[in-house]
Amino acid sequence: MSERSAKRGFASRPGDAESWIKASDAPPRRVDEGAAFTARLTIDVTPALRGRIKVAAFQRGVTVADMLRELLAREFPTDTPESRHERQ
Repeated sequence: MSERSAKRGFASRPGDAESWIKASDAPPRRVDEGAAFTARLTIDVTPALRGRIKVAAFQRGVTVADMLRELLAREFPTDTPESRHERQ
């Protein structure tokens, strides 16, 4: 009854330290545009607006995050010489 299972648990450590250290050098498994984003933005919206956003994303066949990233990129484009001139 007190025998340990040979099956590794979800949060178990690797058998040796070398493989554990080298594992962090491995490239990410999934590389996509979303991986480039490192900041999280949190906003408060009404439940009704949240529902409309989710439905719109579903109808467009994209995730809510991707749809909102695109919307924000359109609204706030990369700083270009033309946009700097408009602010002056």
